[in-house]
Amino acid sequence: MTITPQQLLNTAIAGAEDKKAMNIVALDLKGISLVADYFVICHGNSDTQVQAIATEVRKRAHDAGIPVRIEGMDAARWVLLDLGDVVVHIFHRDEREYYNIERLWSDAKVVENV
Repeated sequence: MTITPQQLLNTAIAGAEDKKAMNIVALDLKGISLVADYFVICHGNSDTQVQAIATEVRKRAHDAGIPVRIEGMDAARWVLLDLGDVVVHIFHRDEREYYNIERLWSDAKVVENV
């Protein structure tokens, strides 16, 4: 079974929502970046919550047959999950404000109704 980038996006968002991720934003990068079709950006209020969000997104991607590469899980300040067509950025609240990657990718359209 193959999963479309949109389905993968929805899977990642559902995992983040399940662990109460805050301020989830999905950016459509098609035509802007060769890195991925979508970025999902969210944050947790503690290291434990950041790790829980990342673990749930990883589990759901794995269940869908998607290989996942992870960086930053130990420090839990900015965890990056590379799902191929979707890259998930899970920040600790303080780091999200500092890095503000939504501003860096301001040319991307925000995905509505995901």
